[in-house]
Amino acid sequence: MRNYFWLIPLFPLLGFILNGGFGLWQVARTGNRPAKPFVYCVACGSILLSLLLSLSCFIALLQLDPHDRVWEFELFRWIHGPALQTVTGDLANFHVSWGFQLDPLSAVMILVVTGVGFLIHVYSIGYMADEEEGFYRFFAYMNLFMFMMLTLVLANNYLLMFVGWEGVGLCSYLLIGYYIDKKSAGDAAKKAFVVNRIGDFAFIIGMLMIFTYFGSLDFTEVFEGVEEMFPTPETLWGPLCWIALLLFIGAAGKSAQIPLFVWLPDAMEGPTPVSALIHAATMVTAGVYMVARSSAIYSRAPDVLFIVAVVGICTALLAASIAMFQQDIKRVLAYSTVSQLGYMFAALGVGAAAAGIFHLMTHAFFKALLFLGSGSVIAALHHEQDMRKMGGLKKYLPRTWWTMGIATLAIAGVPGLAGFFSKDEILWRSFSNPEGHLVFWLVGVLVAGMTAFYMMRMMFLTFHGEERLSPEVASHVHESPSVMTVPLVILAVGSVFVGYLGLPAWLGLGPNVFEQFLEPAFETSYHGAGESVHAAHSTEILLTLVSVAVAGLGIYLAYQFFLKHKEKAARLRERFSGLHSIIYNKYYVDEAYDFLFVSGGTGWGRFFGAKNWGRFLSAFDNNVVDGAVNNSASMTKFVAWVSGLVDIHFVDRMVNLVAETFEFFSTVLRKIQTGLVQRYALFFVIGIILVISFYLYMGV
Repeated sequence: MRNYFWLIPLFPLLGFILNGGFGLWQVARTGNRPAKPFVYCVACGSILLSLLLSLSCFIALLQLDPHDRVWEFELFRWIHGPALQTVTGDLANFHVSWGFQLDPLSAVMILVVTGVGFLIHVYSIGYMADEEEGFYRFFAYMNLFMFMMLTLVLANNYLLMFVGWEGVGLCSYLLIGYYIDKKSAGDAAKKAFVVNRIGDFAFIIGMLMIFTYFGSLDFTEVFEGVEEMFPTPETLWGPLCWIALLLFIGAAGKSAQIPLFVWLPDAMEGPTPVSALIHAATMVTAGVYMVARSSAIYSRAPDVLFIVAVVGICTALLAASIAMFQQDIKRVLAYSTVSQLGYMFAALGVGAAAAGIFHLMTHAFFKALLFLGSGSVIAALHHEQDMRKMGGLKKYLPRTWWTMGIATLAIAGVPGLAGFFSKDEILWRSFSNPEGHLVFWLVGVLVAGMTAFYMMRMMFLTFHGEERLSPEVASHVHESPSVMTVPLVILAVGSVFVGYLGLPAWLGLGPNVFEQFLEPAFETSYHGAGESVHAAHSTEILLTLVSVAVAGLGIYLAYQFFLKHKEKAARLRERFSGLHSIIYNKYYVDEAYDFLFVSGGTGWGRFFGAKNWGRFLSAFDNNVVDGAVNNSASMTKFVAWVSGLVDIHFVDRMVNLVAETFEFFSTVLRKIQTGLVQRYALFFVIGIILVISFYLYMGV
């Protein structure tokens, strides 16, 4: 397997070439689109091959000693410094390979990407069945998306990672804007592309600083250089802190953290399978993975780790509050993703990288299930997404209901399900790790309760209560076909059992297996985290019970407000209408950005446009340039008058004073120089007397 794992990203690339290239060729040559079965087989088959190879490599890694679980494979030398004849210094030794690295961290990621990605591809066969014009283009883009994400995950250097990083950004633009005749989709695609460029710019600067200080972009060489050059943690504003901060800004853009989170909720304008792929398996997890991969850097920049934790927990709280008031089912899930990503960054910030990756893995299963389930609902209701026009769908969509119910309980943190184990591991680490803080735990528990509340609200409004369907829609509602529901069932199974890969130690079943597996990839970030294991298990159990109770309270309040006593929710909404309006409108962040950067930018553009700029230059020429020329004669006379006064009363007097001074001293000296030796001897004696008197006076 060691010599073949590099094929994992190439299978999706082959699928993209076959579907995209053959589709374009056939349309251009015959005017006919390629047969759908061919497109489906190529798209899904390529991902299945990657999944099977990923499983084989994962099993092979498990059979090795933990410290030998690193495979490297260089396809070719991409950039070679000595080939550039004119360069000297570090650049002459610079080289970048198109190489891949498989270790425990990347092994977990490729299983998540290919496993969840394959199920989304299969689901897409049913969801996109009615698409006639561009279905081959859709599946080609999906395969390209998978290739770029797998390249990002398996890269063995920052530059190749950045290729995948930019690639997933491009694919998100293509897929979010897939409906080319839908203006909102085009706007959302451009928004995602532009916002991500902000973070990408910081990532580029961070890479340049990495090369400046370490002379390489290869992960192994950089991390060894970090250990050698920075043996102890660095204070804020040192070079390593700047590198860590710039990389985090890049991650915040890709993973939708404050203040660059505004693009992700709008990304649901694309087809629902695209939303599932972006939110669960690919793009938004890239930032979390990059920070986790760079744990050797962050472990020596504790001040930046604190910033990561603060941004993460604040994003989790902000997004959860917005999700509580959304009416669009996909927007609820979108803000839920932003909030859960905040949880992951909070884990990274408190030195619990393994807990963050564990939550990334469990979240991929139940979030993909939630999005695909919402797609089943939307397809059944003829693309209706407003939950106020749903209700009572449980009897129409039974398989969608119970699978989404499992995912909802999992993300709410109900004991026994996947989300419970990963979420509580993050909360425990936030409390017990040296980098953690009680405030992080308190906010995390609050967010857990809010998550349970808004997710159960979504379920109650969608599947329970009275029907709010229009008669024409109600007459055609039916369950989705098996090609769409079978992936839901498989994801539901994963949403239950994948959490058992990381059982906490307080259960008495031994150490956390998932954490042990990832430990070699995070050795430098485990120095502080390891201290938490000395805390009493009774404390961890107590904190777990508190978080479960808070989640239960959230579920109970959702039941009271949106199923049993809906009038209570209406009264509260009226009583706090101002606050409700602010949160419902997402704290007006989009409007503020529009005013500052979009409309404001347009206004400045108009001000500096050709017409206004020409007027400004004309006025400047008439009043400043011409005025200066016209008044130059008067100015010259004035300067000459001032110059004359200065010459007469200052310059001449200074010259005369020097001459008079020399004349005075020459007269005095001439009287002394008489030529009489007796007078010279007298002056000599007087001088000696004065010197002796001076020393006597000074006490010498």
